[in-house]
Amino acid sequence: MDDLQAFARHIFESQPFSRFIGAQLTNAGPKDAELTLPITDNLKQQHGFVHGGAISYLADNAITFAGGLALGGNALISEFKINYLKPARGSHLVARAQAKGIGKRQVVCQCEIYAVEDGEEKLCAIAQGTVVPAS
Repeated sequence: MDDLQAFARHIFESQPFSRFIGAQLTNAGPKDAELTLPITDNLKQQHGFVHGGAISYLADNAITFAGGLALGGNALISEFKINYLKPARGSHLVARAQAKGIGKRQVVCQCEIYAVEDGEEKLCAIAQGTVVPAS
């Protein structure tokens, strides 16, 4: 499991955009991944809620990590869908993705995104996507 964690962290740390916005890979398993993103003013829209694009990024990356780890390596997301359930606000976002359908050429993953406010997780979005090998 240590090798998997090291592999996942190496991949994550090589993503300039993830570093730029302050995202962190907080957990990685053989079929799942968890990412967190601090909520800063730069990620908010005009009403003070987290912009949907920031939530979408987190879902996209968590799904790709979960699917890529299930495939055993280098992967890309080929499509995903997201449903926003409620506006996100608080201190940070947490995305938890799991591989649900693992095949030889693709993995279907589901992801739940939570906004953490005053220590309480509130489900703000659900996403599903398909991950394929990068090569």
